[in-house]
Amino acid sequence: MSAENPWPLRVVSKKIGDWVARLGEVWTEGQITEISHRGRTVYLTLRDPSAEVSMRVVDFTGAAAACDPPLRDGAQVVVRAQAQWWDKNGSLSLHLREIRQVGLGELLARLERLKKLLAAEGLFAAERKKPLPFLPYRIGLVTGRASDAMRDVLKNARARLPAADFEVREVAVQGPKAVAEVCAALAELDADPDVEVIVIARGGGSMEDLLPFSDETLCRAVAQAGTPVVSAIGHEPDTPLLDYVADWRASTPTEAGKKVVPDLAEEQRGLNISRTRLRQALNALLTREQDALVAMRARPVLSRPETMLEARAEAVDNLTERMRTRVRHRLERSVDDLEHLRARLRSLSPQSTLDRGYAIATDAGTGAVLRDAADAGERIRVRLAAGSLQAAVTEREEGP
Repeated sequence: MSAENPWPLRVVSKKIGDWVARLGEVWTEGQITEISHRGRTVYLTLRDPSAEVSMRVVDFTGAAAACDPPLRDGAQVVVRAQAQWWDKNGSLSLHLREIRQVGLGELLARLERLKKLLAAEGLFAAERKKPLPFLPYRIGLVTGRASDAMRDVLKNARARLPAADFEVREVAVQGPKAVAEVCAALAELDADPDVEVIVIARGGGSMEDLLPFSDETLCRAVAQAGTPVVSAIGHEPDTPLLDYVADWRASTPTEAGKKVVPDLAEEQRGLNISRTRLRQALNALLTREQDALVAMRARPVLSRPETMLEARAEAVDNLTERMRTRVRHRLERSVDDLEHLRARLRSLSPQSTLDRGYAIATDAGTGAVLRDAADAGERIRVRLAAGSLQAAVTEREEGP
């Protein structure tokens, strides 16, 4: 086989058919998106709700027609089928052998398994949830076409804030197209920088009707959105998995309309109360300051500034007088001390001894004071209280 020796198309088709035939029977699950009848043959389109993948299923056995309850669009089914390749048009289809509708119990079990999986991945964690803006510039709304849910959200939001600006995307909210359309609308609104919060709203319904809002693809899309998302699906008891992934859950579309915008009247009342409290606080502050100013101006130091100087002048005078008194006392004590010292000096001086009749004898030659008669020379000098005498020593008398 080469460009010079290619296989005929019929050979290629035959080989593909042989390979498909070796696959044998398979069990697969999906959601019915289309049912048509041509005589006794039933044609189904089976879609994977978590991916854009679908295949044609042909029933020649009557198994689809025998289902109870009858099959309908959106039904979740499990089928046993044989893959078949059609040579003439090169198409692949599944020939139905057996079909089972997925029961409510099985659906609940699958949802519980998916819930545990998403929780384990952290998609329900409180720390990853984004806060809602207080006053969003524009609000995205994903809801059913001309639905009561859309009217409830718009009515209640605009009753609280008449200027609320909505960017609405009307999509299928149940059936096989719901997940794809909701995800597309979510991606479009999330990409709009003016949209600050997105509300996904739907009215109540059966569990099967609300299944698209527990779809794994939609839950992951909401978790990855950069814009805060509000889930407003059904009524209070309805809790699709979207409620756990969304940044905020509203029990009803009505509550969502009240949550995404502030109540203008309530905010105005709060503003008026705050303004009144601020005015009262300011008036009280001014009154206290005025009273303090009046009290300060009434103080003597401001009413008669000279009072402060007079008090200081009186203190200076008192200190001056005390200083003079202490200096005078110190001088008087010093004079007395000096007189006492002078008297002591006088009593101890040689002149005092002379005044009492004593005399001082010194050697006339050396001037040394004579204390012993044996030390006296031939001539001595005698000093008296008044004047002195020169004397010749004629006789010596030794003392005891």
